[in-house]
Amino acid sequence: MSKDVRKMLSDFTGGLETMAETNEQHVGAFMNLLGAAYEPGAVDLKTKELISVAIGCYSRCEYCIVFHTYKALEAGATRQEIIEAAMVSVAFGGGPSIAYSVTLLKDSLDEFEKDFQ
Repeated sequence: MSKDVRKMLSDFTGGLETMAETNEQHVGAFMNLLGAAYEPGAVDLKTKELISVAIGCYSRCEYCIVFHTYKALEAGATRQEIIEAAMVSVAFGGGPSIAYSVTLLKDSLDEFEKDFQ
């Protein structure tokens, strides 16, 4: 059974907004860290998002996989670049990483890729 990745993306971003209503300092600090980490520098944004996809697959973080697949596509990454990044995670994470790559990552690509064509 496939997961509704668009709902997962919405739940995650909406959850951040809701949590910020009562925990603004904490969520704000996290968002500032993300902003600094994803600021293009020696490494461009697309590459940082590809790294994030790989880390999400490695760590089996479903919301990370969904969010960063969307953000990687938004940053101009191709389906093949995203899949190759995920396959690097498999070299370190083995079976669990491939399981998330061939299911949730694939579902995310299938759903979000059309948003950026």
